[in-house]
Amino acid sequence: QVQLVESGGRWVQPGGSLRLSCVVSGRTYEMAALAWFRQAPGKDREFVAAIRWIGGRTLYSDSAKGRFTISRDNAKNTVWLEMNSLNPEDTAVYLCAAGGYMRKSRHEYNDWGQGTQVTVGQ
Repeated sequence: QVQLVESGGRWVQPGGSLRLSCVVSGRTYEMAALAWFRQAPGKDREFVAAIRWIGGRTLYSDSAKGRFTISRDNAKNTVWLEMNSLNPEDTAVYLCAAGGYMRKSRHEYNDWGQGTQVTVGQ
């Protein structure tokens, strides 16, 4: 198992920026990919971005591409999500996940954090 703890979620103005962090621990050697998902009230969990732990190849959703950047530091067991040009539609609980494949489907990820709330508004 891999444990993941997100942080950094807070209120931010439209057009603003925010960086989320996810610290992982446990059996990280089984982890091939880390991903960020988000879930708004009443909606399904939505893929945002993913990164391979080894190599650093990235994958983004259409809505995230050009605005968000995912990165990681293997030595610190940390993955970040830098979010720019935020709008109210980005409001959601953002969750960090670990899995064996870098895919957009939530079913490819085995371990999940509790999530951190991001609220975009005036």
